[in-house]
Amino acid sequence: MPRKSRRSKALQMKRKKGRQLSAAVDVRPPIVPQVPKPASPHKAPASGEARYPYVTAELRRIGILAGMMLVILVVLTLVLA
Repeated sequence: MPRKSRRSKALQMKRKKGRQLSAAVDVRPPIVPQVPKPASPHKAPASGEARYPYVTAELRRIGILAGMMLVILVVLTLVLA
């Protein structure tokens, strides 16, 4: 029979603590409603580059790796054929 997972043991510990704490007095701070702030005038970036500056470098790196793999496959095809 498999052992109980650590997760189930942790849940049992939380339940036991919850039972112990339920007998104690509830000392939670009162709930204060959050008032949303008015939207500030925010200008959107002119292009996607400002939001994702790393994308062009990543695409360049992916292209270089794909080209290298293609060259290696062509060379292997010629050598092994």
